[in-house]
Amino acid sequence: MVITKLISSLEKCFLDEKIDQYEALERATMLKNERYSFQMIFTSDKDAIQVMKFCKPVVDAGALTPFITIRTVEHVPVTEPVYTPVPDDNYLRTTPGIYPDLLMPLRHNGTFSVVQDQLRSVWIEVDPQGKVEAGSYPIVIDLYDRNGEHISKATMELEIIDASLPEQELIYTQWFHCDSLAHYYRCEVWSEEHWTLIERFARTAVRNGINLLLTPVHTPPLDTKVGGERLTVQLVDVTLENGKYHFGFDRLDRWIDMCNRVGIQYFEIAHLFTQWGAAHAPKIMATVDGEYKQLFGWETEATGEDYVAYLHAFLPAFLTHMKARGDDRRCFFHISDEPNEEQLPTYCAAKDVVAEILADYPIMDALSSLEFYEKGIVKVPVPANDHIQPFIEAGAKNLWSYHCCLQGNGVSNRFVAMPLYRTRSIGMQLYKYDIVGFLHWGYNHYLNVFSEDTVEPFLELGGEDWVPAGDAHSVYPSFTGYPLESMRIVAFFEGLQDQRAMKLAEQYYGKEAVVAKIEELFGEELRFDRCAKSASTMKNIREAINGMIKEAVSK
Repeated sequence: MVITKLISSLEKCFLDEKIDQYEALERATMLKNERYSFQMIFTSDKDAIQVMKFCKPVVDAGALTPFITIRTVEHVPVTEPVYTPVPDDNYLRTTPGIYPDLLMPLRHNGTFSVVQDQLRSVWIEVDPQGKVEAGSYPIVIDLYDRNGEHISKATMELEIIDASLPEQELIYTQWFHCDSLAHYYRCEVWSEEHWTLIERFARTAVRNGINLLLTPVHTPPLDTKVGGERLTVQLVDVTLENGKYHFGFDRLDRWIDMCNRVGIQYFEIAHLFTQWGAAHAPKIMATVDGEYKQLFGWETEATGEDYVAYLHAFLPAFLTHMKARGDDRRCFFHISDEPNEEQLPTYCAAKDVVAEILADYPIMDALSSLEFYEKGIVKVPVPANDHIQPFIEAGAKNLWSYHCCLQGNGVSNRFVAMPLYRTRSIGMQLYKYDIVGFLHWGYNHYLNVFSEDTVEPFLELGGEDWVPAGDAHSVYPSFTGYPLESMRIVAFFEGLQDQRAMKLAEQYYGKEAVVAKIEELFGEELRFDRCAKSASTMKNIREAINGMIKEAVSK
């Protein structure tokens, strides 16, 4: 027989586990305009017959039924779950194996397979889009075999509270890599096929809370071997004739129009200098006296006369164009990614080149040295979430945060080996500390270390063991040309929904009361280096926030 159970979206179930170890989900609440996810896990005993291999789910949830979708949770190979030595004990597993992560649409005519003695799951999403009235909705999921025989039933009750999440205030970017899409789908950069793929992947990014998109006015100088180069994905046409620069913004305009269609609010202009110290210029292609060639790159000193002249021509022209569109205030600028204290002089020299031109615009960079902020070098600091505490204690304003491969001790991250309740903990942390923005580098990075080669993202979740699995990409590229979400990107988005719900509760009760309720259930002071240790803890915190909102709107 087939055995089923409904459980939280905060769990990850492995094939060799038992269904009894997971707590059943019987009741939950949500707000009118959020997305709520849960899972149905299932297995079969030794008496199951072959005819039950493919099961068809049929959902009955009344008025909610049209707003429910089901995807399978697929397992992926993980060869490097975490850097060693393992930094803490809040990991699901730390050994190589196959881990649940990929969310796939139902196939085989809307069915999924049941394998004897394996624990598997499907991901169920409720997205009422504010179109369903508040109230309690029983959700019934019946399973039928391929002969139409009923084989199992699972039920829960979902209450929609008569309130809506406020708009997301957090500015959130996951770096969008246009070259990865061209490589994977073997299409020409800026071909119609490439534009179609970009828009699809950007739409899924927005669906998951990303509202600031990395915009390649030139090829971003990120994760590139010194002396090497990434595929050119330059939006701006550059022409140099008789020593004078001219710029074409047609592709940039198309990019912005695409962003407007899908809901992107802000543009993250590609870094103006190379990574890890701002010592060189990014790769910039130009037509020079009729010949198309590389104009600047690793051989170009960051503060050299030629590149300075270029920036002093390009940036004013770019800003003039953006002002004419009414879009200049949507721009965020970078100098160089991840500079350290030793690179402070070169970073400062590079920034001085553009400081006056960009004086009225936010300049932000991922860095973890408080000195950059204290000396006024960076006014929008983006420290890693395991280095953010000194910035908090210093009272830093406009504070952002980020995580990447090194943030594996105590803090929230999106490694496949981490529990989803740890990933989702980011929402309440962002809320408590009034974080303005969040950055992560790997929305769709399908390349290996230093971007020397492409990788197969379904097999290499860490760029050939360059980073812990899950750090390099949050979506997978399907053979149909549409992105496939991971459990991790959904969990992070659910954290952003938590943050918005907490802001709504704050309108009624004040921030101190909301934080007090969170920490009461959390069991200790909430900090970035302290995450939920169980699904029930994270679930109870969100349900408590929902309870506060329900009580307030019911008065």
